Amino acid sequence: MPTYAKFMKEVLTKKRRFSEETVELEVGCSAIIQKSLPQKTRDPGSFIIPVTIGAVSVGKALLDLGASINLMPLSMLKRIGELETKPNRMTLQLADRSMKFPIG
Repeated sequence: MPTYAKFMKEVLTKKRRFSEETVELEVGCSAIIQKSLPQKTRDPGSFIIPVTIGAVSVGKALLDLGASINLMPLSMLKRIGELETKPNRMTLQLADRSMKFPIG
């Protein structure tokens, strides 16, 4: 029998007695019991920075933790002109279920 189930059985069959004790609570538990939730803060919004590649200003780019892939339109790559692509065999399925076949 799992430990928790055994404990609950003892409590429900009154084989285990409880004594009153003072327990020190952490801030999170205390806030719930006292019904005093912490003050809400405003949404900081997206973390974006201006991006310039070579002499071309791309605009603002969203920073992330590297868990996503950023796609650049081929027209933007041609406008920059200084970048070279390496061939790849990657296929990307986007959230709307459309398929993209990147050039490089």
